[in-house]
This record gives sequence, C-alpha cells and structure tokens, in this order.
Amino acid sequence: MTHPRAADADIALLLEGTFPYISGGVSSWIHQIIRAYPEYRFAIVFLGSRRQDYTKFKYELPPNVVHYEEHFLYDHLSSETQPLARRGDEAAFAMVKSLLGAMESGDRAAGMEAFRAMVREMQPGGRFQLEDFLYGERAWDLICEGYRTHCTDPSFVDYFWTVRIMYQPLWTLARVAQQLIPVRIVHCASTGYAGCLGAMVEQFRGTPLVLSEHGIYTKERKIDLFKSDWIRDNRNLFQRDPTELSYFRQMWIHFFEWLGRFCYASADPIIALYEANRQRQIADGAPQERTFNIPNGIQLSRFAALRAERPANVPHVLCLIGRVVPIKDIKTFIRAMRRVVNQLPSAQGWIAGPAEEDPAYALECENLVRSLGLEQHVRFLGFQRVEDLMPRIGLVVLSSISEALPLVVLEGYAAGVPTVSTDVGSCRQLVEGLDEDDRALGASGQVVPIADPQRLADAALSLLRDEDAWHAASRAAIARVERYYTDTLMFQRYRAVYEEAFARTQGAR
Repeated sequence: MTHPRAADADIALLLEGTFPYISGGVSSWIHQIIRAYPEYRFAIVFLGSRRQDYTKFKYELPPNVVHYEEHFLYDHLSSETQPLARRGDEAAFAMVKSLLGAMESGDRAAGMEAFRAMVREMQPGGRFQLEDFLYGERAWDLICEGYRTHCTDPSFVDYFWTVRIMYQPLWTLARVAQQLIPVRIVHCASTGYAGCLGAMVEQFRGTPLVLSEHGIYTKERKIDLFKSDWIRDNRNLFQRDPTELSYFRQMWIHFFEWLGRFCYASADPIIALYEANRQRQIADGAPQERTFNIPNGIQLSRFAALRAERPANVPHVLCLIGRVVPIKDIKTFIRAMRRVVNQLPSAQGWIAGPAEEDPAYALECENLVRSLGLEQHVRFLGFQRVEDLMPRIGLVVLSSISEALPLVVLEGYAAGVPTVSTDVGSCRQLVEGLDEDDRALGASGQVVPIADPQRLADAALSLLRDEDAWHAASRAAIARVERYYTDTLMFQRYRAVYEEAFARTQGAR
C-alpha cells in the first residue's frame, strides 16, 4: 500500500491503535476532525502492536492528510544476530537508578525530571541506547536487583521478558520523535505510547502538544490488565491473595501511569470530553490550569432527516452499536435480552459492530445466544451504517463497562432514539443532564448499573411498553443534542485550540 508522504505539515495526529485501521468512536471522531479543517495539512503517525494485527484501513484518508507513517512497537523484540557484550554508559544508568528511586519513594517531581532526562538520552546518538538496555551488563544488574527486591512471583524468566517488552518500545518512540517531519503542532488522542511520543516531540523540539482524551487511558488500560490472560501470575494457589494483584500487573499499571504523567507534563491544553474525566485527569497528575472540556458533537442534518422515516409505532428493537469486545460487555446485553423476550416476545436485539477484533470473545457471545435459546431474537449484524439502523430501532443500548462520551448515543438522539446505558463515562450526563438548564429538558432514556442484565432489561421494557414515556424521552434527546452536542460547537472550540497553539509556534520563532 502506498501512503502519502510530505516534507512538512501543519498538525501531526499521533494515534495508538485507532484510525485508520480500527472503526469505532475515537476513529470516527478523528476522521471528523480531519475533514472539518480542509485548510490544515495533517500528518498521521499510527502506532500499533504488531504489523500482523493491522491489515486493512477501515477509513479512506482524507485529501488533507498529506503524510502518513506507521510504526509497530512489538515487531522487533528479539535480535537475529549474536549481540556483543557491552557495559553501558555509567551516567545513563545513574539516571535510570534516579528514576527508579523516585518511583519507589513516590516523588513525582523528581521522577518526572529523571524520566525526561532518560528519554532524551534514548534518542539515536544519545547515551542510553537500546543495545545497552538489551545486552548491557549494567542493565542486567538492574533487572536482577529489581527482581530480588520487589518481585514475589517465582519466575525470573517471566519478570525479565516483562521488563523487556514494557520498555523496549520507548526507544522506537524516541527515534520516531527525532525523525518526524517538521510540524507546527502535535495532537494526541490519548496518553499511553502515543502521548509519550507527543511529549517526546514537545521535549526534543519545543513543538506545542495538544492532548484530547476521550477515555482516560490509564483507567482503560487498568481494566484491560485486570481482565488479561497474557500476563502471567506464577504464584501457586497457596501463595496467592485474591485481593492482591500480581506484581507483573502492578508493573504494567505503574508504567502506564508514568507515561500519562509524562504526557500531562508536556501537554497544553489537556482536553476532556466531560467534567468527571477532567477531574480524573487532575487526580492523575494533569495541571488543573491547563485542563478544560470540549464535548463531542455530531452533524445534526445527517440524522435529523431520519426522524421522518420512523414507523408510526415504536419498533421493539434494542440495538447495541459497537465492537464485539469485552469492554462493551456484549454478554450482559444478551442476558438482558432473555428477560426482555420473556416479557415482550416481539422484541429483537441487534448487535451492530465488527467482531474480528476479538474472535474468541465473539464466539463466546454467539454460544451464549444459543445457550439461552435466543437465536430468533438476537442478531449479529456486523458493521452497519448508523443511518440505516436508526429509523428501524426503538432504543440505542450500551452495556459497556467503560465509555467516554459515546457518539452513537448522540447520533441516536439526533434521530430521535432514546438510550438505555450503563452508568459509565458521561452517559448519566447525556441521559439526565449536566446542570439545571440541561436537566430541565428531561431524561432522554435510563441509566443502569454495570453488569446488571435484569436492570438493563427492565429499563428497556419500561420505555418500549410505554409509548408516552418513549416519546417524552425522544423529545428530550432531540432537545439535548441540538442545544449542547453539535459538531458546529465542537469545531469552533477546536479551531480556537489550534489557532492558539499555532500562535505559540509563531511566537517561538
């Protein structure tokens, strides 16, 4: 595949595991942002795990994407050549020891100063090279010391490879940051590895860094790590405390927390989608004075016309629009459908979203449908155009265990479709309203606890079986999205962010 290349650009979007390979809310938002500013020339830097995990673009690159590059962080974890013995730079490893000491003591300021010094030396030509980390005697001594001091799990081999896999991508990021084409600003859609890359660009070049967090990356990675089966816990049954995380999981969590702080220290502004997440950013180390909210917005005209296509009666169709992955908790939706169908036999449950991201989980969901006898009531539709779905459904349903500000809820609102959602992210704000004026519009659906199929089912039934309640929720949904969540408002706010960052770039010349 041939990608566009350019000598320079206005804005570099640094993206981790999203656009253009993965469909979903964040990717749709990125596509929306790029197309909203045709006068800006965008460069995209995509970061993925392994090349084999990303095979085909889900989005066509807009014409104002003038440069595209991609880097896969785990494609080169081992060397095919025999490494040479090396000692490693003494001053560089003194910085590493200073960082580890600050991490252990909880001294965030000293730790961040040491982290910034360390990543600068990770650049090509710096004093702390990847080969020193992989094959150096000082690195070996540090790993052994860390294992003896902290690790209660019995396997040193697993500890050794965990440290390697965790830190090796930082050298890739340092190289990418040094070699990135000249840009006026960089914009990250998350912290994590993409945010770390953005902080490196800001540190190495002084390029302004804009951070937009749809979900809080460290929180979402914690959820992933709690559920992961690829992190070993080598303690036997008698050694384990069920209330205690394995040391390997703790290592990953602390690593992503430090990447987040590194990004927060460099980013200005730091944008959240809603107030609860802004407060979480501050608690995680973001300077409060740099934080503010810009909620997502959708194109009203794209969906408002769909209201006229709706049938006279409310369709008894509950539609979950999203990827078939554990974080969307598709199984709770399926279990809720068993109760819904028991009381409303005409009901249908549609799951509209790609299933290829986690085939094993998708298969488990299909097996659950069969085991509950729901084959005639629950359908897996795969990826669908939202406009095709909205006139045919009665409710947008989210059973997720984590969300930010889901665009699909706003799209449903614009089409006049209420929602039933778990109490995650901004969903309560979207359903019940944020302040007094917003709440006066009324509830645009119902909010239920996470992983509670009965409450989810009962909330859906209360709307589908009472058309007056459904129409009241529909009117509130339309009023709320038209007043607070339009793309026009969002684009105005991001244009101001970009222009302010451009002004800082010009002032630095």
